[in-house]
This record gives sequence, structure tokens and C-alpha cells, in this order.
Amino acid sequence: METELSFMFPYQQLGIVSLYLGIVESQRIKKKQILQRPGEFNSKIFVVKSGLLRSYTIDKKGKEHIFMFAPEGWVIADNAPPELPTTLFIDSLEDSVVDVRKKDIKSEHQNVQPLVKRLLVLQNRVLMLMSASAIERFEDFVTTYPDIMQRVPQRMIASYLGMTPEALSKLKGEKIRQSSHLS
Repeated sequence: METELSFMFPYQQLGIVSLYLGIVESQRIKKKQILQRPGEFNSKIFVVKSGLLRSYTIDKKGKEHIFMFAPEGWVIADNAPPELPTTLFIDSLEDSVVDVRKKDIKSEHQNVQPLVKRLLVLQNRVLMLMSASAIERFEDFVTTYPDIMQRVPQRMIASYLGMTPEALSKLKGEKIRQSSHLS
């Protein structure tokens, strides 16, 4: 059975081909290169073959809010349909190689299950941000992105978790102290 498309799962496990058109092109992306800006139309889907991408927004006060990371084997995109403007920046945190795909919304709407799955994943993320403790959000991050901790600056992880870098540092210190007491 074909698995559903979700922006939070590795693309090797996804039924992307049936939901989206083929590869538009494979691109080598330099670190800090912006692939998408808010307000652009005809947003694309980026399948990360190597490297690390992120999606984020910047609020009116200039504060950056990271929506998600996409390491090797992950898919990242703005959820806006091609005819509406995007809301997210997508850029590269490392030199990367990505397959760029066009969205095929007609095919996507014919397969409702992937949309339901995607909404569930996004709903869980929002609920975590609203109701989970800082330690629960951190543990969920480590589970979701096990290989990213050493690859991105602490300020980006803090932004993703909805906390300050100082709060994250304190939380990590408390977690280390707890681990050493259990040993």
C-alpha cells in the first residue's frame, strides 16, 4: 500500500510520484541560499538528497520562527497551492542537493488521505507548541530530528521550539544533570 505524503517524513517512504509531477530538476544549493520567499507563486516541493534545508517566517518585529527542518531524505514545501502566494521562506543551512518538483494540486486533491495525514502532523505540532512543556517539546524535537542537534545553531533549535536560546541552554543543562543522577 502506498504511504501518504507528509512534510514530516522521509521521502523514501512516500508516494510522491503519484501525488506530484516528476522532478523538474536536480539542483546544487549553496549554504544560505534562499529557495523561496513569502509572496511567491507556483511554490515548489524540495526533496533533500543531501544537506539540510529549513522553512521559516519572520514576524513584524523581525523575529525568525522556524517551521521545520528537512535533512537528507526529507521533503520540504510551503503548503500554499500554486495559485496563492507562499508564506514561508525556504533556505539552505548547508550546501545541499535537492530535487525540485512542481505541485500537482489536482492529483493531490484526488487522494484525500495524504491531506488528512498532513493536517494531523501539523495539528500535533501546533498543539505541542501550545500545551507541551519545554522539556516535552525538546524531547519531541530530538525524536523527530535525531541527527540535527550538531548541525544547526542553538538559536535555530530554540526558534523551532518556541523558546529563547538561553531557555534552551538551561533546559539542556537540566537534562544533562538529570541523566548524570540516574547513572
